[in-house]
Amino acid sequence: MTPPRSIVIAGESIAGITAARELRELGHTGPLTLIGAEDRGAYARPPLSKAVLKDDSSDSTLGYRLDGLGIDVVRSPAVTADLDRRVLVTADGRDTGYDALIIATGARARRIGGPGQRGEAVLRTLDDARELRTRLDAAGSVLVVGAGFLGMEVVSACVTRDIPVTVVDVGPPLARVLGPFLSGVITARAEEQGVRVVVTEGPAAMTGDPVDGVRLADGTVLTADLVVTCCGEVPNTDWLAGTGLAGPLGVGIDLACATAAPAVFAAGDVTHLRADLGLPVVRTPFWSNAVAQGKAAAASALGLGPAGPPFDDYFWTEVLGLSVKVVGPLPPAGEPDVVVGSVPGGSALLTWLGRDGRSTVVSYGRRIPVPKPRAIAAGAHIRG
Repeated sequence: MTPPRSIVIAGESIAGITAARELRELGHTGPLTLIGAEDRGAYARPPLSKAVLKDDSSDSTLGYRLDGLGIDVVRSPAVTADLDRRVLVTADGRDTGYDALIIATGARARRIGGPGQRGEAVLRTLDDARELRTRLDAAGSVLVVGAGFLGMEVVSACVTRDIPVTVVDVGPPLARVLGPFLSGVITARAEEQGVRVVVTEGPAAMTGDPVDGVRLADGTVLTADLVVTCCGEVPNTDWLAGTGLAGPLGVGIDLACATAAPAVFAAGDVTHLRADLGLPVVRTPFWSNAVAQGKAAAASALGLGPAGPPFDDYFWTEVLGLSVKVVGPLPPAGEPDVVVGSVPGGSALLTWLGRDGRSTVVSYGRRIPVPKPRAIAAGAHIRG
């Protein structure tokens, strides 16, 4: 493959920023254009639910720096792509040609309210976080729809503020990703801290306009001053209409982050691994995966072999005052094989050995550096 003269990255996400940095690190000296959708530029999203909801002191510390990379930054989103001509058109009417394209447009918050139904809160952008923080200041009760990582982090913010909070989902908190053991531990901790946990048999529908609650599958209506939807994301692929690259799960990629189109690669929350790879066809919108894919896409765009796989089995969250770090396949089944420390005491190191021989390691309430659980998952001896 002839090295590309010009590379365009569509999406100022962590995947896009990582790809830009990696391209320069790998020696690309040609034109590099980064197309972003937000006027303020790229910023870290994990702190939005962990820090920004608590106070405004972190609002100005989230930005990613691009100094010294020689990047042409276009702060207008891509609206169409002509893959034959290798040209993107942005909302401001600008045509940008490329020799290689990296798609990193991320995702937007999924909403469950009806068309035009006002008042539903979501959390995906800095503006979302600031608005939600203001609304939490005035709320006497909160209803969170979705008990995944984001939902439980919003629940945690409510508990910190002493706001009565109910969380609703079709399964127990975090069961789909952390498995039954940790889900049970976290659910018990939530209920001990006054959180009402409601498990419903089907999807919830927003009530009121402005929204004042949800109607469950059995007809039960739950109400609150503030309703927050944390039901996942929708890949930002509308601008790829007609290209054949995108489906309901986003843009399909292989293990080199290549798409079905020549010279087009993709990374981050906009992607999913293709069905022909023999791997589960699921979206894995974790920060660590976006970073791994950004690096892999950059290498592939230059015709180099990626230094590592396009996924990283690591993530972390903070739930109800405890840090939870996970390395390895999810969800772990059954009870852990090894426990160091005390789960009831809120400080433990847990390991599971899967049927495929791979280990999952969870640091529950222990603030330890990431290399330690990684080393344990790789087979190192576990010590207290």
